[in-house]
Amino acid sequence: MNASPTDQRRLLEIAELDAQLRASNALRQNPPQAPRVKELLAARQALSHELSRRQGARDDLQLEISRVESDVKVVEARRKRDEDLLQKVSNPKDAAGLEHELASLARRQGDLEDAELELMEKLEQIEASVAEQERLVAETNEEGMRLSNEAKAVVADAAARTEHLTRDRAAVVGMVPPELLALYERLTARSDGAALLRARTCGGCHMVLSGTDLQVIRGKADDEIVNCPECGCILVRTNESGL
Repeated sequence: MNASPTDQRRLLEIAELDAQLRASNALRQNPPQAPRVKELLAARQALSHELSRRQGARDDLQLEISRVESDVKVVEARRKRDEDLLQKVSNPKDAAGLEHELASLARRQGDLEDAELELMEKLEQIEASVAEQERLVAETNEEGMRLSNEAKAVVADAAARTEHLTRDRAAVVGMVPPELLALYERLTARSDGAALLRARTCGGCHMVLSGTDLQVIRGKADDEIVNCPECGCILVRTNESGL
């Protein structure tokens, strides 16, 4: 196939635009924040699970404390009743029975109050751990929200850039002969499609051409299509090609 050097150089413009389009589309599909956002989602799930566990432990302690407090009130009520009765009884045997029961109730109340203090200490510790876990969840959510917003901005910018590049490409494509463009499109399936031959090196695969390959290329007319012997892309020749 033959094509003017001007049309061949236009393929370089198209190849550059295609490279930029690939980069823009890659950003649209996978912004740089995406991996970290994915990590944060997994971290938030684990942190939230642990938070729920700690909140459950706190709720259980609060329930246990309420039960102990209720038992203390029952004991206090019974002590008050027995103390009132003790003031009224005259029978020594009945008085001795009430005093024995009051002593038992006092011990029971002491045990309950000790248990309540121990539970309150545990509650203070678990509430601190809940607050710490809530802080970690909040920090994770904050970072995730910030990165998500940044990713949305990157995607929006890439979309606008893609639209701009697509218009530029269409303008250049309109100046390239259909047969040459079709060849370029076929070659892009396995190479850059077109690349500059500079200093005897293919700009697509970066292979330095051998002396034999260069000798063959030197014998080609300027409007004759030359392909890289390694990657197959169209080699666009200029004064910098080293021929």
